[in-house]
Amino acid sequence: MAGFSESFRNMFKIQELRQRILFTLFMLIIVRFGAHVTLPGVNAGELANWLESQTGSGGLFGLFDLFVGGAFSNAAIFSLGIMPYITASIILQLLGAVIPYFQKLQKEGGEEGRKKINQYTRYGTIFIAALQGWGVQIRLQNLTTPGGAPIVPPEVQGVFFAFSTMIIIAASTILMMWIGEQITERGIGNGISLIIFIGIVARLPQSALGEFTRGENLIIQLVIIILMVFITAGVVMVTQGTRRIPVQYAKRVVGRKVYGGVTQYIPLRVNTAGVMPIIFAQALMFIPETITMFFPENEFMQNLAVYFRYDSFFYAAVYGVMIIFFTYFYTAISFNPQDVSDNMKKQGGFIPGIRPGAHTRDYIDNILTKITLPGSIFLAIIAVLPTFMMKMNVTPGFAQFFGGTSLLIIVGVALDTLQQIESHMLMRHYDGFMKSGKIRGRIGRG
Repeated sequence: MAGFSESFRNMFKIQELRQRILFTLFMLIIVRFGAHVTLPGVNAGELANWLESQTGSGGLFGLFDLFVGGAFSNAAIFSLGIMPYITASIILQLLGAVIPYFQKLQKEGGEEGRKKINQYTRYGTIFIAALQGWGVQIRLQNLTTPGGAPIVPPEVQGVFFAFSTMIIIAASTILMMWIGEQITERGIGNGISLIIFIGIVARLPQSALGEFTRGENLIIQLVIIILMVFITAGVVMVTQGTRRIPVQYAKRVVGRKVYGGVTQYIPLRVNTAGVMPIIFAQALMFIPETITMFFPENEFMQNLAVYFRYDSFFYAAVYGVMIIFFTYFYTAISFNPQDVSDNMKKQGGFIPGIRPGAHTRDYIDNILTKITLPGSIFLAIIAVLPTFMMKMNVTPGFAQFFGGTSLLIIVGVALDTLQQIESHMLMRHYDGFMKSGKIRGRIGRG
């Protein structure tokens, strides 16, 4: 504990790191503030009553509200959170896999190509946020509490409410997108991931209190806590697990100096894609029920929405398959064996027993494919675990933290942010939080 306290104090001794942390905290405070600013014309009290009556029903509202930190239950201007931006990013990456123009921007466009892709992503975010905002206002105008009170008062309903809600939600989403980009550039950690992270963590105390104060048997609650600890430990192990490939560098004599002649390692992570497959899959899983918002009176659409409820086995199966797909997809995008092979060849490096060039590329790709499979399956199992926990009488709110997307995002984002802080501290010769060496993201490890 003394070492942790010392590391925490050292963290604020570094001016640049201190400024980045404070800037990040300030931006996240704005995000949480926006989650409590109610949309004009909405009776937030009646909306809260309706949501309370829907406890345990799952679906879009319960899970979506978790990701936006309660913003939806507050009928807030940040009701959509950052999810439209995530959806737009997914679409652009998918287009990059099938359309030559976007492929060229991603692979050969360089800095200019990256700027164009970011610009297209912003345009897509605006369109998706406006579309989802329109769906939200339709649903809000059609919702009533069990007592028959409308969520939106009759005198407020109409065209003006519809367009104002759509514009406010779209503008707020753009603001959150900008906040995320500013955190990534001027703060610490990945801004988009941190926005989702802070929204999830904000709901944890309330969900835990609801689970452990409902009068359940003490032994059962103890078993739940122990199981949660083991699941969290498993997520950390898989998240940080690596397969190290040895690389030997030939000796080179330049003047009077000798370079190379050492063995280094390429660390291939079991979960190279990190938390992004979970975020991508979850963003797409929101789409079907978002579409059903536009057809509140259509029987077929409402029956379809039942299959995409958060607590349905069909939802869990589709969700798990999508996570496995996006794990491979994002791994292929973020790690290119061809580039690694070319760089090794230029620097005079080789894998013992493997010929340089195409053989090295195939060898790395083969190992990456093999270690990604168990990693993706593990992510899928953890992600769908809350569905089964709710069937075992765990409260829906706490089941979302028991495993699933919430736990994966919390662990992944927390480790990524901690490693960035660690890097800043080690560069300035301070001991970090992870000086025991258990987390392999630490600088200096091969």
